[in-house]
Amino acid sequence: MAAVGGLVGFAGLALGASALVTAARRWVDELDQPPTEVAKATWQQLRAAGAAGAEAWKSPSDARRVG
Repeated sequence: MAAVGGLVGFAGLALGASALVTAARRWVDELDQPPTEVAKATWQQLRAAGAAGAEAWKSPSDARRVG
């Protein structure tokens, strides 16, 4: 009985995983840009923000000059 329950559970898990993969593929197909392009754009934004933050940290601020 435990073996039959295990097989039924495994079959349910396989069907659920299949449905999840199918839904994910449909979602990716409906996107305007592929996820890799979104990731590249986000990475470029992060690099630019990091560089700007590092530059601001290195250079003296205008507030210190006035005071």
